[in-house]
Amino acid sequence: ETGRSVKPSYFNSPPLDVSVAFPQATPASTFPPLASDYYQFDDLLSPEEQALRKKVRECMEKEVAPIMAERATNLKFFPQYWEKAEFPFQIVPKLGALHISGGTIKVIPMQGYGCPGLSLTGSAIAMAEVARVDASCSTFILVHSSLAMLTIALCGSEEQKQKYLPSLAQLKTVACWALTEPDYGSDASSLKTTATKVEGGWILEGQKRWIGNSTFADVLVIFARNTTTNQINGYLVKKDSPGLTATKIPNKIGLRIVQNGDILLKKVFVLDEDRLPGVNSFQDTNKVLAVSRVMVAWQPIGISMGVYDMCARYLKERKQFGAPLAAFQINQQKLARMLGNIQAMTLVGWRLCKLYEEGKMTPGHASLGKSWITSMARETAALGRELLGGNGILADFLVAKAFCDLEPIYTYEGTYDINSLVTGREITGFASFKPASVSQRSRL
Repeated sequence: ETGRSVKPSYFNSPPLDVSVAFPQATPASTFPPLASDYYQFDDLLSPEEQALRKKVRECMEKEVAPIMAERATNLKFFPQYWEKAEFPFQIVPKLGALHISGGTIKVIPMQGYGCPGLSLTGSAIAMAEVARVDASCSTFILVHSSLAMLTIALCGSEEQKQKYLPSLAQLKTVACWALTEPDYGSDASSLKTTATKVEGGWILEGQKRWIGNSTFADVLVIFARNTTTNQINGYLVKKDSPGLTATKIPNKIGLRIVQNGDILLKKVFVLDEDRLPGVNSFQDTNKVLAVSRVMVAWQPIGISMGVYDMCARYLKERKQFGAPLAAFQINQQKLARMLGNIQAMTLVGWRLCKLYEEGKMTPGHASLGKSWITSMARETAALGRELLGGNGILADFLVAKAFCDLEPIYTYEGTYDINSLVTGREITGFASFKPASVSQRSRL
């Protein structure tokens, strides 16, 4: 009877393991070897940076990649973390052992901050190697290290640095960075969360949105408007502070492992000692964003490398019409285009690091690098998705996951359009972020 839905006995059976369902190609749980460094980028790196790159790559390929492809035990062969949008906390000690958190923080060792003191280039290539295997992991580190930790290092008091940075550097504690609000994304300098001075501290009132790591962070870097000066200040808020809640944003199509949250601040009291003395205007946040924007530019470089590496292996394994897909001209053309994109993206990212290290980088440089690299990465991932055919929409083969994960990276830390306008302002001398006043209509 059509009205009576009688399902077959195998309806609720678990899906086949991908190695059984599709034995002709190797899934991402066994990560492919590096094939995307065609122009031998290692030659541009110092021996220390080369060793760091190798160490991070080996950890990500051998220890993290299998975890990201794990299947839940309660429903055999069901993808756990990315599909279920859950964070694999067991990777945190592995990432901590790499000693890359706080990499861009330059300190005297005897001060005891515990940060590795890497070059910006070293931190960038570490970010790319993490992103090559999993973009969500790299965003977790980016928020924790290049936003929250760097803000404390650049804008915090000596006491705050001593108190927070050592455990954050080891990933024994986790931080988040809360600037964006529901009403203010690209226009973040207009934020309306308030900080009111009271005896012994401050009262924070407001709401934040899209804050990565916020649902489990031990310390939250919160930006709020000082009701006395009307300037933006920064505050260190501890987890479980009375009046503080952070809840996960559901239904994302990209970076699903990252726990982005909505933060509500209802009369949250913050001690005077937890106000960041170096944040006195929005310009102070730009000191942090200048560095983090460079780091963000290296995420799509790493993601694109992973996509290419997976495609290069897949096309050699997968056969149609009696030949490997790699033997077909159109597929070789797509691979060559992807590879060319990656070499160009890598060299732009490398030059951006060198400009920063030499004290020559401008906001326009950083914005052009981030916007252009992410646009090239989108093209690269789209070509990879085409090359994998039907498997290009399965997370098992990495490319579909990377394709989706690039979308939020294309948008955060300044959308493509906003970053283009930052560069445009610098090269023309005209700011065009806001539309012309309606009253000033052109006679044309």
